[in-house]
Amino acid sequence: MSPGFAARHWYRLSPVSLLLYPFGLVYGLVVRVRRLLYRLNVVSSVRLPVPVIVVGNLTVGGTGKTPLVLWLAAELQRQGWRPAILCRGYGGADAGPRAVLGDDDPGRVGDEPLLLATRGGCPVWIGRDRAAAGVTMLGEHSDRDVIICDDGLQHYGIRRDIEVAVEDERGHGNGLLLPAGPLREPADRPVDATVLNGELADSEMVRSGQQGPGPQGSRHGGPATAFGMRLEPRGFYFVHDPARAVALAELSGKRLHAVAGIGNPQRFFVLLKRLGLDPVCHAFPDHHAYSAADLEFPECDLVLMTEKDAVKCRRSGRSDLVALRVDAMLDPAFSDFLSKRLHGRTPA
Repeated sequence: MSPGFAARHWYRLSPVSLLLYPFGLVYGLVVRVRRLLYRLNVVSSVRLPVPVIVVGNLTVGGTGKTPLVLWLAAELQRQGWRPAILCRGYGGADAGPRAVLGDDDPGRVGDEPLLLATRGGCPVWIGRDRAAAGVTMLGEHSDRDVIICDDGLQHYGIRRDIEVAVEDERGHGNGLLLPAGPLREPADRPVDATVLNGELADSEMVRSGQQGPGPQGSRHGGPATAFGMRLEPRGFYFVHDPARAVALAELSGKRLHAVAGIGNPQRFFVLLKRLGLDPVCHAFPDHHAYSAADLEFPECDLVLMTEKDAVKCRRSGRSDLVALRVDAMLDPAFSDFLSKRLHGRTPA
């Protein structure tokens, strides 16, 4: 689905979204029946021998899950845990289960798992069957004592201790289910915590980790707790040589273009403008596989891109590609929430 279609029809009520509304009702019925079958154990799910934290979203498209997963991996290690990360490997040709290494081909393992393997500091495994990937991974890494399941909110085949839904400033769009709107599941689907990325994190209530303003309830009763998150820029680097930093001053006066193949390209472009840069911006679909022609621009000195794009372009042979590193900044209250929920936990 192109970013343009989503903007025109998923984030407002349009004639197209209203026309698709009946299909959304059918989709919603299928989603609810599927969830019920798992809850009644008609369809079995796997219980892994370590706690499982699932990070996902109720909507289609990127909301900031990957930076949050990286933050979780670092925070869990700070708290004394030994985490591992499970991913589906979306966009990769390899069905897994298999480990992801920093020098893997993104065309085989997917761009997000490769970024997580590069920066996560812990084992990263992919598998379309994430439960099977979890079992295999724990067989290879018996020291791992907690699993972070990336984009696994709808993957009911693996049981979980904590569910975290990530939202950005777009919220639930027009509030309709696919294909009429961006919702993968009904907006009232319960979770344990909601992380609000960006403008939604501005309220004092959200920053202090109070019960959230969104419609989601907690799986344990009452509203889900909401926490704010911001993506903070940590500097530029050359894609072909990540050890070479690029100072912001070095970009001044250059003819810049920017590309973004992520769920919300505008978030990246707005961040560049906040840094004082004014590139010509080019949005691509999420997980876009860049060709050489995609990055050829007239009157261009440097091409700026996200880290997720960079892992796909590092072997391009280009020396004019520059990536911006960002880190998630979470409310301190979220660390406390995580610690309390995991205290004394062993199996999911």
